[in-house]
Amino acid sequence: MSEVDARGLSCPLPVINTKKALEGSDKQVTVIVDNATARDNVTRLAKSKKCSVTVEKKGGDFHLTLSKS
Repeated sequence: MSEVDARGLSCPLPVINTKKALEGSDKQVTVIVDNATARDNVTRLAKSKKCSVTVEKKGGDFHLTLSKS
């Protein structure tokens, strides 16, 4: 499993970094973002790539787990 720490990054960087991670061989990618806009945009990307998404709020951050089908 790979992890993308996109805290402090403005869109579209969290989406671009997530897309790069998904294109790798990992079946699961965890993405950490610190704002709702990035959370929503990464979620949309995951759904467009046919990945399942779970979101967990930890403190002020969102941890998204994307799993390839």
